[in-house]
Amino acid sequence: MTSANTSTWERTLIYCGIDWAEKTHDVALVDDTGAVVAKRHITDDATGYKLLLELLAEHGDTEEDPIPVAIETSRGLLVATLRTGKRKLYAINPMAAARYRDRHSVSRKKSDPGDALVLANILRTDMHAHRPLPDDSELGRAIAVLARAQQDSLWNRQQLANQLRSLLREYYPGLLEAVATWSNGLCRPETREVLKTAPTPTRAARLTRSQLQAALKRAGRKRGVEAEADRLRDILRGDWAHQPPLVEEALGKQMLALLLQLEAACTAADQLAEAVEDAFPQHPDAEILLSFPGLGTQLGARILAEIGDDRTRFADARGLKAYAGSSPVTRASGKKSSITRRWVKNDRLNHAGYLWAFSALRASAGANGHYRRRREHGDWHAAAQRNLFNRMIGQLYHCLQHRALFDEQTAFHDHPAVAA
Repeated sequence: MTSANTSTWERTLIYCGIDWAEKTHDVALVDDTGAVVAKRHITDDATGYKLLLELLAEHGDTEEDPIPVAIETSRGLLVATLRTGKRKLYAINPMAAARYRDRHSVSRKKSDPGDALVLANILRTDMHAHRPLPDDSELGRAIAVLARAQQDSLWNRQQLANQLRSLLREYYPGLLEAVATWSNGLCRPETREVLKTAPTPTRAARLTRSQLQAALKRAGRKRGVEAEADRLRDILRGDWAHQPPLVEEALGKQMLALLLQLEAACTAADQLAEAVEDAFPQHPDAEILLSFPGLGTQLGARILAEIGDDRTRFADARGLKAYAGSSPVTRASGKKSSITRRWVKNDRLNHAGYLWAFSALRASAGANGHYRRRREHGDWHAAAQRNLFNRMIGQLYHCLQHRALFDEQTAFHDHPAVAA
């Protein structure tokens, strides 16, 4: 927005705040003096988005010099509509916005138009203290969607598997004993087929070798079918305690209902893993990530999903380490000072880092040596792994900035085996 005086033209800075809701949004525009320039109530559809863009354009929004926007979410169609061109979009934490609200009123009153005004004033007074959403590429954001969904599906699958295990312990311990030697036993297709064939221990005890072999073959097993069927038959026909017949049948029906959910979760996890396998190698940063020891396609995609591909997002490696929660935090007051782990962090990135450090112990002699030295200095296992992750994510930052692949000798030159 511009205003003219007798000799010069000066541009008035405008800031936009949007109180996001499910069906409607409140928009507020303020100038650099804090005066309210405009207010608008829009719907969450294409018509509402068009009205918002027209309102911004009316007050000086251009492609080269867009008006910055503050909103309490980083997702959705509204955010996608605003994330065009050079616009800076700030996702303000709702808890932080609530603290700012107290600066404007002590009566604890709250309204949606008032929250939009608070968000606009956050940019006016403290925009330097908040970070805009990173300018990640379209492919990078697509990989983030797939990697996070695949991680969520794994967590959901494990939660359902734990529920199934708890239920089987109540009436079907023989099945748990039979699949104990299988990796990821309850989530395997062989286990699901056996449970479908015999949902109760009474029925399992009557299974023949041919029925068990058929169940294993339906699950896709091709080797050792006869020997495995005999082993399962011997265990399922063992001397196990039983629930009363009616109770056992009821528990069997409950188990089948839970098994349907687990099967759907397993299918979703496998399909999303395939989608990640297809998308991640297409990214320019994939080669650098995969050059690091302990990082495969799935874990590398999770790391990329959380750090993004906007190289200006973090000012230095220290910022990335703090974001990942790998670097310690110092608390000092008066004569007291303590160094502790970070609790405020990106939990997804921190979880991926823990798995990364654990995998790197076998894949890299230098990483293993670093971990051993930390343990010798008195660190617990988790602290030593966190320290290793802290070192390796700093190396990753350097490699991404300089477009260089991981080099073991450069990364762990202080380890005797690597130096040799």
